[in-house]
Amino acid sequence: MPGSSISPLDTLARTMPKAELHMHLEGSLEPELMFKLAARNGIALPYRSEEDLRSAYRFTNLQSFLDVYYQGLRVLLTAEDFHEMTRAYLERAHADRVVHAEVFVSPQAHIRRGVALAAVIEGIHAAFDEAARDYGMTTRLILGIQRQWTEEDALALMDSVQPWRDRIAGIGLGGPELPHPPRKFTRAFERARAMGWHTVAHAGEEGPASYVAESVDALKVDRVDHGVRCEEDPALVARLAQEQIPLTVCPVSNVKLRVFPDLASHNLKRLLDAGLCVTVNSDDPSYFLGYVNDNYTACREALGLTREDLYTLARNSFTAAFIDDAERARHLHRLDQVFAVAEGTT
Repeated sequence: MPGSSISPLDTLARTMPKAELHMHLEGSLEPELMFKLAARNGIALPYRSEEDLRSAYRFTNLQSFLDVYYQGLRVLLTAEDFHEMTRAYLERAHADRVVHAEVFVSPQAHIRRGVALAAVIEGIHAAFDEAARDYGMTTRLILGIQRQWTEEDALALMDSVQPWRDRIAGIGLGGPELPHPPRKFTRAFERARAMGWHTVAHAGEEGPASYVAESVDALKVDRVDHGVRCEEDPALVARLAQEQIPLTVCPVSNVKLRVFPDLASHNLKRLLDAGLCVTVNSDDPSYFLGYVNDNYTACREALGLTREDLYTLARNSFTAAFIDDAERARHLHRLDQVFAVAEGTT
């Protein structure tokens, strides 16, 4: 991350309570754990060492990242594997003062490899239960559906997860945006809403601003994941601000995947100043070398975020979270307390 000294604002960013709303569990698989699971499960990885794997983290676009990402998935076979991966992320998130985490898992690629759906969901929820017990952290699981496959495949997945429907908060559309417009999954999102699930969709990362609008209009999403290319359409920006449709922005990820050439060019601050409900998240932190606090502090330095900006971003993370009003009020009260104590030091 840029910079070496720790400013009072960086300290505040790191210690303030926050929610993380856009994080793919499979993208939190650190090289050390990947090699451990590969050895345990007899999987041969195409990398000689952890350092060799890290050297592959030079991405030119989303697909170049996905090619490495799908290699990592191969080590995940058992409930124990999914538990260890989830537990490791939640430990890192807790250290970053994340008090509520909403995370994606994308079972379609696992099912195709013969992994039991029960292993995926039960392993993750075992770690959720431990985080609640050990850290007081609340969690939600979002079922990721992959847009490169058919809507029928997504609907079949939704049928398969019915035994765990009450342990899933919603569905999210992920995978390569192009050439897969959101409207391809209209029926799946209608079914999710009918089931009482929340809905989110990746849009406006590599796809155009029209994909953001389509996610809102065709899929009727509660949140847009990424959404940064909305800026191409000023009328859309104004609408997102007026309707307060949250964007789960992942700044370091956007730079790593060449959506922006560097963090100083990122539009997070502009969108925030325009009144949009912008949040900061890590996306795939192992591969992009940045957990949520790394994203906050890197943006603070590169974009000149103020104390008020940090407060708004943290507040937005709770406003946009899939939690009840009482839980939201509790988190916001604690956030206010932290900023009151920090008054005069920043």
